[in-house]
Amino acid sequence: MTAETKVRAACLIGWPAAHSRSPLIHHYWLRTLEIEGGYSIEAIPPEGFAEFVLHLSTHGFVGANVTIPHKERALALSIPDGRARAVGAANTLWYEGGELRSTNTDIEGFINNLDACAPGWDGIEDALVLGAGGASRAVIFGLIERGIKRVHLANRTFDRARALADQFGASVHPVAWDGIAALLPRAGLLVNATSLGMHGQPALEVDTGLLPPHGVVADLVYVPLETPLLSAARARGLKIADGLGMLLHQAVRGFELWFGQRPEVTPELRALVEADLTEV
Repeated sequence: MTAETKVRAACLIGWPAAHSRSPLIHHYWLRTLEIEGGYSIEAIPPEGFAEFVLHLSTHGFVGANVTIPHKERALALSIPDGRARAVGAANTLWYEGGELRSTNTDIEGFINNLDACAPGWDGIEDALVLGAGGASRAVIFGLIERGIKRVHLANRTFDRARALADQFGASVHPVAWDGIAALLPRAGLLVNATSLGMHGQPALEVDTGLLPPHGVVADLVYVPLETPLLSAARARGLKIADGLGMLLHQAVRGFELWFGQRPEVTPELRALVEADLTEV
């Protein structure tokens, strides 16, 4: 494929990347919006990433998603927006005025999924985020941007929580892991941004019974589709937002940038991806 090819195409760059659901999502939108376009997986090892990204258009692509382990490198090789800089990683690339630009759509993926699953959630004052990795950076940025007054950040290694809190300022408060239970009664939103509860990982030991009746629970894990944390929250009648919803919502902006139309996250799309995950 050459840069002159009329059919617009984007790709996912990762190493490995074979099990990504991104092609399923984007092909669904291309089909339903009747857009002639393409989306493929490009398994690129770290040593070949810079060459591939810096010549993305000559490889036939108008843009790309970037996944592990390339997100930090993508930031450095492009012109990042404020969101990508704040998170310290880029997951979406596109051309603008001939220049390769980047953003991080995990922020809007998380926030827009919350809006869809728990309208009015942002009336809370306190949020509790578990985990201090890259995913939690996106979550914290989104919460602060949305005006949440206090974000409590707990991590199994307290120093990592403190270092991340320092980067975001006075509204983020680091918490020791054993201090989680004491914060739950005032947490209007609980977010699991760790791998705990993921298939093959240890369970997340958190008592959702301590959360307030209006509490909302979000889990970024999507394998399994409903984690033990979300099951417990649902049993209490709390509103929940799962990781699959975030995955779907974070894909919207990239598609719009590459193909010129803003797609919707529909029940049909969710059912399609759910079925694929269940098969695996």
